[in-house]
Amino acid sequence: MIEDKNQARTPLSELGEFGLIDHLTKNFKITHESTIKGIGDDAAVCDFGNQQVVITTDLLVENVHFDLSYMPLKHLGYKSVMVNLSDVYAMNAMASQITVSIAVSNRFPLEALEELYAGIETAAKIYGVDVVGGDTTSSTKGLLISVTAFGTANKEDIAYRNGAKPNDLLVVTGDLGGAYMGLQVLEREKKVFEVNPNNQPDLDAYTYIIERQLKPEARKDIIKLLKDLEVKPTAMIDISDGLSSEIIHLCKQSKVGAELYENKIPLDPQVIATCEEFEIDSTTIALNGGEDYELLMTISQEDFPKIKANPNLSVIGYITEESRGMHLITRAEEAIPIIAKGWNALDN
Repeated sequence: MIEDKNQARTPLSELGEFGLIDHLTKNFKITHESTIKGIGDDAAVCDFGNQQVVITTDLLVENVHFDLSYMPLKHLGYKSVMVNLSDVYAMNAMASQITVSIAVSNRFPLEALEELYAGIETAAKIYGVDVVGGDTTSSTKGLLISVTAFGTANKEDIAYRNGAKPNDLLVVTGDLGGAYMGLQVLEREKKVFEVNPNNQPDLDAYTYIIERQLKPEARKDIIKLLKDLEVKPTAMIDISDGLSSEIIHLCKQSKVGAELYENKIPLDPQVIATCEEFEIDSTTIALNGGEDYELLMTISQEDFPKIKANPNLSVIGYITEESRGMHLITRAEEAIPIIAKGWNALDN
C-alpha cells in the first residue's frame, strides 16, 4: 500500500494504552437492551434473558491471514468483524456484541489504527452489533487482530453441525470461489507492482471477486430469510475453508455421507472467466478456495417447496447414509471422493 509521506503521523506512545482505547472507541454506540455495560469496566455485562448465547472468536495475523500491501486497513477492520459474525449466523443465531483486541508494532501510527477501527465501526453499524470491549498491546510481528462475537437464539432455533439426516438436501447460499480468485488477481498485481512500481493495474474486470476477498459480507440476511420461510436447517456451517472441508466437517459430525453435484455448484460469471484466464478449474476453486463466508446447510426434503424458487439458495446435493461416503458427482456423472484441500493456516 502506497503511503503519503506528508500524512500526519501520531506516535501511539503519545496516548498510552488507555488513551488509545478511549480514542479509538469513542464513536461506538450501544444499541441493544441486552448490553448492560460496554467498554470502560473490567468486563462487559450482557443480559440475554431466556435466550441461549453463542460465542465465537477468530485471530487474524499479518502475512498469514492478510497482506497490507493490497488490503486497506479499513477493509481489514470490516473483514475481521465479518469473519466472526459469519460463525454466529452459521448457528442460526443473531449477533449482538463483539470485542476487538489488537497487537500492533511501532510501525503503525495512530492514523493507521483509526482506519482499522473505522472499518470495525462501519461493520458494527451495518450489522447492528455493539462493540463492548477488547484489548491492545504491542507486537514484534506486525499487526494481529482478535475479534470475539456474541449472539443469541432461542434454544429450538440453533442449528448445529451434527443434525443432518440421510435424504436431507444439501443447500448453499450465494456463489462460491470468488474470494479465492480475487486473491489470485491481487497477488498477481502485487508481483507486477514489485517489478514495475509505476504500473497501475486495471482491475475493472475483477471488481466483484476482489470485493469478495477484501470486503466479504456475512449472511445475516439468510437467518431472517429462513425464519420468514419457516425453514429450520437440520445442520449448518459457514464456508471459510472451502466447500469440501465444510461438507466433510458437517458429515463427520452428523455421521452421514453426501452426494455433491458439480453442475449444481453456484459460480459467478466473473469467477468462471477469471478461472479460465488463470487456467484453473472452477470446480476445484469452489471446492477448496475458502473465505466466501457463505452458509452451507442441510434441510429436510419437506421444506424444498419453500426454498426452490429463492435466488439466495441453491440445492447442490443431498445427504446419504454414512457407509456410502462423500462424493462429488461430476458433469460426466463420475463419483469422486470429496477430499479436504482447503486453506490451512498451519501450513504456512
